[in-house]
Formats: sequence, structure tokens, C-alpha cells
Amino acid sequence: MAQNKQIKIKLVRGLIGASETQKRVVRGLGLTKKDQVVEHFNTPTIMGMVNKVSHLVEVAE
Repeated sequence: MAQNKQIKIKLVRGLIGASETQKRVVRGLGLTKKDQVVEHFNTPTIMGMVNKVSHLVEVAE
């Protein structure tokens, strides 16, 4: 199912100028530096976090 699928999340913009909430969401995804890539399972929780900061990250299947 889609739940078991891994997605790659890349931070494509820096966090300068981002709100504190957005910084916390990005940190919660495990991203600390620009151009860093992390892998997560495609769950509703992770996708909700990605949607909150969609202008800062890129998602690859």
C-alpha cells in the first residue's frame, strides 16, 4: 500500500524569515541544513507536515 512507500524530502530553501512554527515543523521532519535530504514513510502525519512547509521543501517518491 501507499503507507509502506518511502518518500524523500529535501529542504530547498533556507529558514531565514520563516516563522517559528515553520522552523519547528522542518526540524520535526529531521531537516537542519539547506539541500539536506531525509527519507520518511508516506503517512498522513508526515504529509501534513510537508503541506505546512511545502514552499520550503521538495518531495520525491
